[in-house]
Amino acid sequence: QVQLAESGGGLVQAGGSLRLSCAASGRTFSSYAMGWFRQAPGKEREFVARISGSGGSIYYADSVKGRFTISRDNTKNTAYLQMNSLKPEDTAVYYCAQRTVRLGTSWPQDYDYWGQGTQVTVSS
Repeated sequence: QVQLAESGGGLVQAGGSLRLSCAASGRTFSSYAMGWFRQAPGKEREFVARISGSGGSIYYADSVKGRFTISRDNTKNTAYLQMNSLKPEDTAVYYCAQRTVRLGTSWPQDYDYWGQGTQVTVSS
């Protein structure tokens, strides 16, 4: 059973930065795609970014393109989401997820394991 644990959330002013981390258990981390999603109160969970097992394929939602960077360190079984130029509309619970194939998708239902989420709050 894979376990994912997010960290790095918090309260930040608009224009600020945060770096989220997602530590994964298991021995085959480099084989699997990772994704970041977020869910604001009263809204559906939405795609933020995804990265392939090797890190060679990366894709972002239009709303975060140019501001967020997804990466992974397969030697540490950890994925990251660097968030810059944060806006109040980025406020949400952020989740990392793992899909047990090499390539990710933008659909939450395609992911097999989820972390517990970390709150990101951006004040104006």
